[in-house]
Amino acid sequence: MNSGHIRIIASEISLTEKQVLACAALLDEGATVPFISRYRKEATGSLDEVAVAAVRDRLAQLRELDKRREAILKSLEETGALTDELKTKVLVAETLTELEDIYLPFRPKRRTKATIAREKGLEPLAQRLFLQEEDSDPAALAAAFVDKEKGVPSADDALSGARDIIAEWVNEDQNARQKMRELYAEKGQFKTRILTGKEEEGIKYKDYFDWHEPIATAPSHRILAMRRGEKEGFLILRLTPPEEEALALLEALCVKGNSAASRQVRLAVQDSYKRLLSLAMETEMRVATKERADAEAIRVFAENLRQLLLAPPLGQRNVLAVDPGFRTGCKVVCVDRQGKLLHTDTIFPHFSGKNTTEAGDKIVHLCKKFDVEAIAIGNGTAGRETESFIRQLGLPAAIQILMVNESGASVYSASDVAREEFPDYDLTVRGSVSIGRRIMDPLAELVKIDPKAIGVGQYQHDVDQPALKRSLDDVVVNCVNKVGVEVNTASKQLLMYVSGLGPQLAGNLVEYRNQNGPFKAREELKKVSKLGPKTFEQAAGFLRIRDGQNPLDASSVHPESYHIVDAMARDLECSVADLMGNADVRKKIDLTKYVTDTVGLPTLKDIMAELAKPGRDPREKFESFSFADGVEKIEDVQPGMKLPGVVTNITAFGAFIDIGVHQDGLAHISQLSDRYIKDPNEAVKVNQKVTATVLEVDVKRKRISLSLKKNPEKPRQQQQRKKTEKPQADISSLQQAFMKNRT
Repeated sequence: MNSGHIRIIASEISLTEKQVLACAALLDEGATVPFISRYRKEATGSLDEVAVAAVRDRLAQLRELDKRREAILKSLEETGALTDELKTKVLVAETLTELEDIYLPFRPKRRTKATIAREKGLEPLAQRLFLQEEDSDPAALAAAFVDKEKGVPSADDALSGARDIIAEWVNEDQNARQKMRELYAEKGQFKTRILTGKEEEGIKYKDYFDWHEPIATAPSHRILAMRRGEKEGFLILRLTPPEEEALALLEALCVKGNSAASRQVRLAVQDSYKRLLSLAMETEMRVATKERADAEAIRVFAENLRQLLLAPPLGQRNVLAVDPGFRTGCKVVCVDRQGKLLHTDTIFPHFSGKNTTEAGDKIVHLCKKFDVEAIAIGNGTAGRETESFIRQLGLPAAIQILMVNESGASVYSASDVAREEFPDYDLTVRGSVSIGRRIMDPLAELVKIDPKAIGVGQYQHDVDQPALKRSLDDVVVNCVNKVGVEVNTASKQLLMYVSGLGPQLAGNLVEYRNQNGPFKAREELKKVSKLGPKTFEQAAGFLRIRDGQNPLDASSVHPESYHIVDAMARDLECSVADLMGNADVRKKIDLTKYVTDTVGLPTLKDIMAELAKPGRDPREKFESFSFADGVEKIEDVQPGMKLPGVVTNITAFGAFIDIGVHQDGLAHISQLSDRYIKDPNEAVKVNQKVTATVLEVDVKRKRISLSLKKNPEKPRQQQQRKKTEKPQADISSLQQAFMKNRT
């Protein structure tokens, strides 16, 4: 373990070195983030999953930095350039940028103008000029290097070659690059303009036809919008600082006085900036700002996904699910409380009166036959019309009728997972089953779908894809383990996200379950092929077995702590079941009595909380929701209406809200209520039920502007304010892209 790494991480994340060291040691032993944060609190000082993941990621970065450091030292040694001073610089470099700046002058490179000048023997001239002696005569100095055979026909050519060498020195100077980097970061500007002739085709980027803003303050979504416009061939994008300041900065570093030699150096500095350094810094700043924009976009996406995965479940119910449609009809499926497919059918409620009557009779019949407790209707095409049709059937009030966000259902229905689950059914049946299962347990169903297909991101196809995948995988893993998994009913796709498991072990577990029947105890997990002691330790606490041999198997109490609960029960002369079912008995427990060298109060308090509510679901309670009657299409929406809605996506510039008209409205960040803006804990969340006021409706462009404020601005007032705002990218195109993702 590198002690330097531990010190750096502790300082950066504001933790103690002891915490970081313990966390790093556990990670190196193969412990997962959920396991460490849940079951190793004594060792880490109760670090949560965010802190543990931060230690993991920073540790990986520092180790990669060390690998690069070793590679550079090896290269320098092989070329004979390594000196004690240079080695010290490489060893103490704290960032990859600093390391690469040190290595730049020695890095193997293609032939440059400076290389050619050196081949002509002009480096001594460059060195003499760079001394900038007051009495030196550049022309006289250059005359000694004229050699037609070497390709230096005149003194001017010699001076030109010498300046090329000096320009490269300036470009590769570590101090100059750092100063220039700071200038770009502090005073640099994003500048965009439209490519000539692309005005009409690139109209969605109209805000960026002639745009500039500081690099330091440009938000993520605008950086990504500008880059997308450039990538699509509509915009020219540059990142530049004030050129006068850049040149003045370099001249202050390199030019001494105003001698004839100094004037040659000044020319070289100007050439270096325009030909080399500005391009290098622009490229570097593009990378840095892209990383910054990606990080924010990924953070927003990850948080949206977390909220979606932890949406309240309806629970185990007999569900009739409907995938709505007009021409092709509505696909209907019935699933039991475990999500098993019982029946499929197709109805045509939106055709003639006869079809409508037959469809209604069929729904009523299926509800009785399969003891339906809830009806789930996809919110896609014909969703609201189908909802109205079903609500008019006079079904028992006990049957909940719910609209379900069907984003990604089509992706699931065409996936290998769906084909494996339902090999004998077509895509429409698979999609309908997914809609039905989503209200029962959103987490269990959504883990089967690529998160990017769920429709809660912003610019998800533009950001660093490996970084996005790592972040989203972390979210899924944390959500799955936070909720816990019922081992006897979970799918392979859900099990593979359990701490310590993966696709192979999840498959082995399901195969064992199929061959031997339900697991009766957590200890039985050890019989699964390739599930060894280490994996059992990592996974067991997150796997639940209801009605098992040991009541603790249904809780999040880890098997390694069962002996503690047994000791508590013995001391109180009762059973473990009595301990779990009687609060008065638990009040008699003195936790300090059970503290040991390895088990402290954090773990004991967790155990007590779990005994009070074994296997409790941390998700909020499910609440029924319905859209406004009579508002089913965008033409029905009028300014001033107050409509119930569901937040479907949150971006840096506002929140998209489904109000039940097949076109999500946008509540710009300025139209979120004051408390949402001032208090991060009160921020709107994906899947949150809200009441939105309609500000404006543009039927032709399919745009709906909403507000969550109690007293929103009138549309005319809002329009006046918008004239002074910075562009928030093209909202219409964002809405269209978002809706495309959802469908």
